[in-house]
Amino acid sequence: MRKILIVCSIVLAGTLSGCLNPSGGDDIIFDPTAPDRCESFTPAIRSSNDTLRILTYDIYTLSDAVVSEFTNQSGYQVEFIRTDDAGGILDQMMLTKDAPQVDLMIGLDNSYVGIALKNCLLQSHQANTSSIDASFEQGNFAGEDSLVPFDHGYVCINYDNQYVDGENVSIPTSLENFTEEVWKGKVAFPSAVTSSPGRAFMLATTDYFEGDSEWDWWAAMKANEAIFTSGWTEAYSVHYSGGYGQGYPGYIGDAHATVSYCHSPGVEAYFGSNWTTSVALDLPRASFHQIEYTGIVNGAANVDAANAFIEYLISEEVNRNMPTNNYMYGVLQGADLPETDGYRFHSLVPDEPANLNLAELDIEALVSQWLDSTS
Repeated sequence: MRKILIVCSIVLAGTLSGCLNPSGGDDIIFDPTAPDRCESFTPAIRSSNDTLRILTYDIYTLSDAVVSEFTNQSGYQVEFIRTDDAGGILDQMMLTKDAPQVDLMIGLDNSYVGIALKNCLLQSHQANTSSIDASFEQGNFAGEDSLVPFDHGYVCINYDNQYVDGENVSIPTSLENFTEEVWKGKVAFPSAVTSSPGRAFMLATTDYFEGDSEWDWWAAMKANEAIFTSGWTEAYSVHYSGGYGQGYPGYIGDAHATVSYCHSPGVEAYFGSNWTTSVALDLPRASFHQIEYTGIVNGAANVDAANAFIEYLISEEVNRNMPTNNYMYGVLQGADLPETDGYRFHSLVPDEPANLNLAELDIEALVSQWLDSTS
C-alpha cells in the first residue's frame, strides 16, 4: 500500500555473457590497524518512530510495489532518503556520524566502503546471507560482517561502433589510442570526484599504467579535449552517441566513447529489440569490478527491521530481478543476465579486470591527483 512508503528525495542521479566470478582482483581482507577501533565510538541513537529509514540512491529495484511487499511480509514501515549516488550516501553518513538519522545504507560500492569502515559508520548485521554466491567471500572486504553485497558489475569504456566502423576509425587497442587526434573531443568521462563509475574507472587506470604515468594519460586526455562531466547521466545520456540519450531533450551526442558498465550495451539491446551500436571495450586491466553493498548504520534505531530488509534485498524474489530492475548483476548463486533481446549477448565480461588492493589504497589521495591532472 502506498501509505507505508514515505520518500524523502534529496536529488536523483545515475549498469555481461556467462556467469561472473565475483571475486575479481586479489584476495586481500580489509585489515584495520586497530581491530577494536570502533568499540569506543558510541553515536547517539535517535528516538525511533518504528519506521525503517534507508539511505540510498535511486535504486530501481526498490519500487513502491517491492517495498510494499516487504511491509506486508514483515510489518515494518519504510522511509527512504535518496541522494545522488554512492558518494552522496557516504557524504550524508559522514555528516551525521555522531547522530545518525538512518538505519540502513544501500549503495556504497567497493571504492567507498573502506572509508565507511575506517570511520566506524557501520555495525555488524545478523541477516542470513547464505544464499549469496560463495565467491563473494573472496576479495578486498571479505570477512567484514558489516557489509552485504547485493549487486555487482564491471565498469569500462564503451564506444559507438557507428563512429568506429562508419568513419574508418580503428577499434582502440590501448588507452593511449584515445589521446590521438581521431578521438579529440570525442570521449566523455564522468568525474572521479562526484561519480562512482568515474571513480571506478580512474582506479582501473592506476593498475593499467602501473605507477604515476596514469596522471600523464589523464592530462593528455584533458589536452585532447576530453569531455568531463559531474556524473554518469550527463556523460552517457547527453554526450555519448551510442546510448539511449538520442531520444531525450538536451542530447548532444558529441562523444563516441564514454565510461559506463561493460554490460551497458546489453541494457541498450534489451530496450532496443536486440539492436545497439554500443560496444564495451575489453582492454587488459582497464576495467573495474564494482560491488555494491548494504549495511546497518552504526547507531541505527531499528536494527531488527534493518536485518529483515537486508534479507529481503538478497531474497530470490528481489535479487533475481536485479538485471531488469537495477540493470546490474544479482549476487545469488548462479546469477546471470537474461537472454531476452540480446541482453546477455551484448554484455561483456572482461578477461582481465584491474587487480587492486582497495583496502590499502588511499583512494581519496588518488582522486585528488586525478583532479589535479584533469583541471
